[in-house]
Amino acid sequence: MQLQFAMDVSTLDEALVLCRQVAEHVDIIEIGSPLIKNEGVTAIRAITASYPDKTIFADMRTVGAGALEADLAFSAGADLVSVMGGADDDTVRGAVAAARRCGKGVVADMTDVRGCVLRARELAGLGVEFCEFHAGTDEQAPCRYSVRAVIEAGRQSEAPFSVAGGVDLDSILDVRASGAVVAVVGAAIRGAPDPRAAAGAFRVAIDTSSRFGDVTSVRQGRPHGIPCGPGPVQGRARRARLADRAPNA
Repeated sequence: MQLQFAMDVSTLDEALVLCRQVAEHVDIIEIGSPLIKNEGVTAIRAITASYPDKTIFADMRTVGAGALEADLAFSAGADLVSVMGGADDDTVRGAVAAARRCGKGVVADMTDVRGCVLRARELAGLGVEFCEFHAGTDEQAPCRYSVRAVIEAGRQSEAPFSVAGGVDLDSILDVRASGAVVAVVGAAIRGAPDPRAAAGAFRVAIDTSSRFGDVTSVRQGRPHGIPCGPGPVQGRARRARLADRAPNA
């Protein structure tokens, strides 16, 4: 399982400070939508240039013009872009087509998708890398929220999936045991007194659970996407692998 750092800040300066602190411990750097809205694709270019060995995820949250928005992010250097899981199928197809032209990938964000288990299966059929089962900050606010409900929805989907929204050190092994390909951690790293140490603690937790084999539900043979096995798949290697799937590569 890979570790994705969700960098929900609004300025490039803040983002670069965080990257310097945590990059050694994470596999995927997520450029959050607040940063993209404030700084534009310049943020994607800057972070990609600074961290060419990492997988860069541009959280575009596209709801229309799938090919156009995906092309903007991929042209700036992103490896993955997000499309909202409730978007029209043609929007998803457009983004996936753009990704395949350059050997990159699309992630479907399942925030507020009704019937998310069934929809994730449909999205897998449309060619997304994986579905991000995601509870946003506002959804996490009520005291009844539990990340384990998000984990269970992903597991039931039987599609490649990641888990985002309140993942912490108490729940990271549950995420791994579910068969998730990626654990997305934001506030538990970003808001820690020492983000570097916090990211390192997640790295140790993931790598230790992998080494000692306490995960039983990992699925093999995924048709798309990042493999759910131990150890990081870094950006350059992943880009080379995805390029093998691209037409005329």
